[in-house]
Formats: sequence, C-alpha cells, structure tokens
Amino acid sequence: MPEAPIEAGDIGDDDADRKVVEDERAELREFIKGLSAHDIKSGNWFTKLSAQAMSSYTDKVDWQYFQERYKGVPADAIVDQRIKMAARYAALEGGLSAGAYSAAVVATLGSLGGASTATVPAAVATMMVDVAFITRLQLRLAYDVAVLYRVPLDLSDPDDMWKLIRVAFTIKSGEVVREGVVKAVPVIVRPVIKRFYSGAVLTAAKGLPVVGKYLLQRNIIKIGIPVVGVPLALVLNRYTTLLAGRHAQAVFRNEARVIELAENLSKRSQHPQLMLWVAWLVIRANHKIADDETLLMRHLVRLVREQHQVVDEQLAHLVDIDPAEVWRRVDAVPGDLSDILDVADRVATVDGAVNTREKAVISELRDRCRRT
Repeated sequence: MPEAPIEAGDIGDDDADRKVVEDERAELREFIKGLSAHDIKSGNWFTKLSAQAMSSYTDKVDWQYFQERYKGVPADAIVDQRIKMAARYAALEGGLSAGAYSAAVVATLGSLGGASTATVPAAVATMMVDVAFITRLQLRLAYDVAVLYRVPLDLSDPDDMWKLIRVAFTIKSGEVVREGVVKAVPVIVRPVIKRFYSGAVLTAAKGLPVVGKYLLQRNIIKIGIPVVGVPLALVLNRYTTLLAGRHAQAVFRNEARVIELAENLSKRSQHPQLMLWVAWLVIRANHKIADDETLLMRHLVRLVREQHQVVDEQLAHLVDIDPAEVWRRVDAVPGDLSDILDVADRVATVDGAVNTREKAVISELRDRCRRT
C-alpha cells in the first residue's frame, strides 16, 4: 500500500491508480539499487524491505486513522474495500512488469552467482521491483486488516512481526489457501495459482532472510512458465493478492471475534476469578487445546487483570487442573452463578461444536449452580 491508505472514493480512477503504482515502482527501483547480488540470493532483501515498508507506515496508520476517513462504516466493509484496491494495484503493477518476464530474465537469475556482491544484473533488478512491490503491498494489506479489526500487533515484538508475515504470505497455511483457491479464481487460472501455492511452506524458521528466499522462489513461477506475458503477470498478481487479503481477513476477523468474546465475558462477570478456573476446566476437558481456546484464555486473563485487578498465581502455575478443586470453588460461592454457567457455554463453542467431554463438564456445572 502507499504511505497513506487510499480513500473509498478513489476506486475506479484509472489514471490516479496508475500514478500511485508508477510512483511506488519508482520508489522501489531506488530501493533495489541499494541491494547487492548477495542480498537477493540470501534473502536479505526481505529483511531490508520489511523494515522500510512498515517503519513509517505503522506510525501513520492506526485504527483512529481509518475511523476518521470511514466514520461509521463497519470494519468488514472497509476491509473488503482495502482488499479490492490492493488487488487492483497488484494487477496494474503486473501489467507494467510483464515485459521483464522473458527467457532472458530466467537466464540472468543464474548469473547472480557470478555477479559482484555490489552489483545486480539489470534484468534481475527489474524483476525485483515486481517482487518487492507485491511483497510490500501484501504486508501492508495484512497490517491494515489487523488494524481495522483492532487486533493488537506490536511490530517491534518479533513474535508479532512473524505473525504478520505468516498471515500476509500464507506461510504454514498453504493447504488451506489451496483448498479455497478452487472456487475463488477463474478455471483457466487455477493450475497456475495452484503451482504458486504448491511446494514446501515455512513451518518453523523465523529468520527474515529465509522468508525472502521463499518469496523469491515462489514468485519465479511468473518467469518459469513459457510465453509469460501481460495477461498472466496481471492475473497472477491480482489473484494472489486477493487471496492473501481474504486469508488475512479470515485470520484477523476470527481473532477479533475471540477478543470480543473475552471482553464481553469479563465485563459481565460477577465472579472473575472463578470464571478463569471454569473457563480453563472447560478448555482442558478433552485434553486438547485449540488455537482459539488458547487465544481466548490469554485475553481473559489479561482482561480480568486490567478490569478486575485479579491475578491468580495458583492458576498460572497449574500443570494439571483438578475438577474437584474447581467444584470446591464453585460450591463455596453463594448466590446466583448464572454468569459462570454462561461462561462455560460460550467457552465451549469458541473453537466449534461442543464435544462430549465439554458437555459433561457443563452439565455438572449446571447441577452445582442450581444447588447453590
């Protein structure tokens, strides 16, 4: 995305959109000039680009920024707007870059090994403008989506930065993306898109140069297919950006849903400490912990600490939760415990349908709440 997000009224203005893309490409050409052949081969280009792409952008773009420009518009609508605009920019850039994708560029890629560490062949530099453009576009798009759903991201935190990268480039989620591709793109493009998302995905390595090598290899598909021209470069850029945006929307919208649930449960709770014990008992009922359950518990603990000034060290140090201990705590609290029963019901459904063991815990809790 450009340094400042595009306004809703700008969609459909071909001249304005093309100027934005051309200005971005010109800026990135200057960035590429500062890279060495080693930067490109090693993947260090991504380390430098990600720092350049997000440093000033995150200072300007926050939730308030979008609210001032789309006041009263629901997040889903703004996110849809941002994804469509990013896909449009990607397609325009693909058309402008298509001339670089020829057999000469493929051959030149091999010459990187013999190039001076301080020089980059002109054909490779041209290709890198396209790769850098799409990379920065998708990285900023994923960040926009997180901001709009009010999912907190601290990009100075390596874990949060890796989370953004993983979502933006569908790392560790290739299988999910490929399944969705079949219905999301025209039939004629599906084989190419599938190739784009096929192969090994990053599962553990968090080193930014590793991501750079991965992204470069993935984008080379646009060069490796014979007779690549404007249509394929345009379409591949557009649909991979569209799919990346939809993936970011699915991930961050779901996280926003879980955070919203945690906020509502904490706000309504009359027994915040007991709520944490019951929530954890329900989560551990089947001896497995889903990602959404982990996320919910993390935010429940945070909100109880912030809103009720309750910190339960015993629960924090717990290894195996004993149901008898939870029932003792429930039985010791007099009065209406309907809020606790509601917590159990809501926690059990956060990751999908309620399973048999969760139902058993809720049934026992309901009996005890009635006796109380």
